[in-house]
Amino acid sequence: MNTRQKDLLRIVVEEYVKNVKPVGSKSLVKRLNCSSATIRNDMAFLETLGYLEKTHSSSGRIPSEEGYRYYTEHLMKPKEISGDTVLKLQTILSNKDLVVSDAILKCMEIISEITNYTSVVLGKDSGNELLKQVSIIPIDDSKVVALVVTNSGHVENKHASIPSTISINEVVKSCEIINKNLSGTKLSEVSAKLEYEIKPIIATKIKQYETVMSFFQEAFNDFTVKQSDVFFSGKTNILKQPEYNEPKKIKGIISKLENVELVKKIETDDEGINIFIGEENEFDEDVTIIKTSYKLGNEEGTMAIIGPKRMEYGKVVTLLNYIKNYLEREEEWPKLKKKKKKK
Repeated sequence: MNTRQKDLLRIVVEEYVKNVKPVGSKSLVKRLNCSSATIRNDMAFLETLGYLEKTHSSSGRIPSEEGYRYYTEHLMKPKEISGDTVLKLQTILSNKDLVVSDAILKCMEIISEITNYTSVVLGKDSGNELLKQVSIIPIDDSKVVALVVTNSGHVENKHASIPSTISINEVVKSCEIINKNLSGTKLSEVSAKLEYEIKPIIATKIKQYETVMSFFQEAFNDFTVKQSDVFFSGKTNILKQPEYNEPKKIKGIISKLENVELVKKIETDDEGINIFIGEENEFDEDVTIIKTSYKLGNEEGTMAIIGPKRMEYGKVVTLLNYIKNYLEREEEWPKLKKKKKKK
């Protein structure tokens, strides 16, 4: 492609993203400073390369998936973030009372509002982490704090009331049995082992063992659920896009957004900001997913934006880059180095 053809492809992509209408040659004569016939020839050439497509209802062209891909890799330019948006993001990221995960969630809410796309944050699935230790800290005669510590150093706590039918000493004794037998076990396997291996042991030592076991099962379930949660912002935003004006498509995308296992496939460990257009993503062939991982101390996960293939790529990439770069300047915000204990 020559320079004019590259400019033409860039303009067609950006005009179609903005107006959702096929782009015709006459509208580009002044911008490209050449005749309508030349532009038509260039459009035909770009179509043979697979970068543009001709719609049935118009003589204009729209970008193909290959066209979007070429645009994002060779023609896309970063978009300037408005001062108002920068202020909003900085206010969140500099808030000393927020832990990393909460700051990211609030920032993604803002991106979702600005772009009108759907954002999703995936906490790192803890299933493959290993149990290091469980601790029980008595608060008074009927209340305790249960601490679960993993091999990665992550700590989660659960405040709980002890039923009157059991004593704190019995809970502490059960905790010792769990540590002795399950330390080094994958968190994804803990629940099963509690039921089939630990329960029979505790049953020989504690009369109200069922109540005690329910307490520990609930504590571990809470921990694993928190660590693998999926958080959306603007979940229905994608339905506002003209691509989803048919009942069948609306039903299809809603079903996929509600499918937690499918959404979890968006997760990534890649530190770069990557763009998956249409068939390149495993989620839906009609959308684009832009995603990246984050990690700061023991906090890690995935930030992603889901939108139509007709996405403002430069804007989304710039916004994600801004958050990611701020997160990586760890020395600038020590308050986010450690996760605050939840009550």
